[in-house]
Amino acid sequence: MEHELWVTALLNNYLAGVASAVLGWFGVHAHNPARPWANFMAMQILVVLIILVLFAVLRSRLSMDRPGKLQHIFELVYDFLEAQGEEIVGRGAHRYIAFFGTLFLFILFSNLIGIIPTFESPTMFMPAPVPAGCAMAAFLFYNLEGMRSMGAGKYLAHFMGPVWWLAPLMIPIEIISHLARPMSLTIRLFANMFAGEQVTLIFLGLVPVAIPAIFMGLHVFVSLLQAYIFMLLTMVYVQGATAHEEH
Repeated sequence: MEHELWVTALLNNYLAGVASAVLGWFGVHAHNPARPWANFMAMQILVVLIILVLFAVLRSRLSMDRPGKLQHIFELVYDFLEAQGEEIVGRGAHRYIAFFGTLFLFILFSNLIGIIPTFESPTMFMPAPVPAGCAMAAFLFYNLEGMRSMGAGKYLAHFMGPVWWLAPLMIPIEIISHLARPMSLTIRLFANMFAGEQVTLIFLGLVPVAIPAIFMGLHVFVSLLQAYIFMLLTMVYVQGATAHEEH
């Protein structure tokens, strides 16, 4: 049984009924109805709240004449996402920047929050519900965008391959390939974050604080890298799904 974080305990003490009701809508029943909130649920809600508050503060301080440090930081982030999108997806990348940015920031903050004492990264919990959720969001997004840009019929037709007589071979291959993508995204994100967290915890328990600080710096790097790779692969999938509209 996992150790209950203090944030999770607060939710279970005061909002247990809300969680049970929401889970009931989807036909899911908590193992312990009195404590339905799991750590990963509490932490991902906290991440969302942090991002919302951050952007609320940013919005209130936006200025054309005297931009602050926070505005400069997010302008750099936006410029970076836009440049990556245009390089990978192409000219129509601006339509997808909001999704790419949301995915990147949510995963990045989810990865980084585990560095704060008494918190844990929601991306490192088994059986990887948060990475799987992000992966399914990416999977649905690029397929829906492919259908929107090409039309459902034409998009599904490309699963048949370049010539019709290859369809019996190409359709199963394409389906397996596409279904493997969310699995690959999930495993990559979860495995790297879980491994990084375990390494940091082990060294915290064995050696003085100065040495684990190095691994915490490594954890920050891995957190940033994994968020970037996840977003980058999503861009590649979107490019593959929408590239046909230019032919």
